[in-house]
Amino acid sequence: MGDRLEPLRGVISPTLTPFNDDLTIAHDLFSDHAQHLLETGCVGLAPFGTTGEALSLGIEERIAALEHLIDRGIDPKRLIPGTGLTNLPDTARLTRHAVDLGCAGALVLPPFYFKNVSDDGLFAYFAGLVERMAAGGLRLYLYHIPPVAQVGLSVDLVQRLRAAFPAQVVGIKDSSGDWTNTRRLLTEVAGLIVYPGSELSLLDALSLGAPGCITATANINAAQIAEVIALYRDGKEAEAKRQHEPVKQLRLTVQEYGPIPAQKYLLSAWSGDKRWRNVRPPFVNLPDAAGRQLSDALQRDLAFSPLRHTRV
Repeated sequence: MGDRLEPLRGVISPTLTPFNDDLTIAHDLFSDHAQHLLETGCVGLAPFGTTGEALSLGIEERIAALEHLIDRGIDPKRLIPGTGLTNLPDTARLTRHAVDLGCAGALVLPPFYFKNVSDDGLFAYFAGLVERMAAGGLRLYLYHIPPVAQVGLSVDLVQRLRAAFPAQVVGIKDSSGDWTNTRRLLTEVAGLIVYPGSELSLLDALSLGAPGCITATANINAAQIAEVIALYRDGKEAEAKRQHEPVKQLRLTVQEYGPIPAQKYLLSAWSGDKRWRNVRPPFVNLPDAAGRQLSDALQRDLAFSPLRHTRV
């Protein structure tokens, strides 16, 4: 179905973006965190997604940050950066940059400002992106996240794009939270690489051929998620199911506090680097009282020790 890389098989982290106190990107923390994730369970990284506060970053910032990661030794074949914006020229520029650097793919949102747009309009947008990338090398992962973008990608549209551009439209991240939709993508769109956007449905997705998942909480829990996948692949399905329970509970607990500020609070507390607390507006930092409550809950209810799961 076209020339493409084999999918990254395992857990992929949509990497948090750390900021200095002046809210510039903290490149040292960014690359150190990326390396740590790859050393502790992640098979790949998806910088500049929702978890990475991508839509709070400028185009030049994204370009510089991606180049910095690669300059610091992160293999581009393990990167699927987010490149989708609301207009084709900027989306094409970021996507071309990722392709030229040799990234495994680009994760592209639909144009999300105008609502109630037709599948024909969305098809034209992605077709236009493919045409602008005519030099080749494009491996496009669609990014379906209607709870945030409010513009989704129907299964019919995904089928149409896949049929029209089999060498370019190679996969999708389904962050709909709708297992029926994920199941349809896995069973109805031939040859499509499907990553659920959460570990909650991980075992069901693996059973239908998903290579893994792209999940926010891999930023703090990559090792345990990777262990669930490894157990399943080793045929130890009962053990995988048991290990999956605390993994799901951790995600549900973190979600209650707002996953971006909450995970940044935890990384700050565990690493001792206060810069990890910083978020860009419109987000606000997690208050200390809430952060301590979250940390206590993780250790009390899930025996989740930072010493086992992150560099201190």
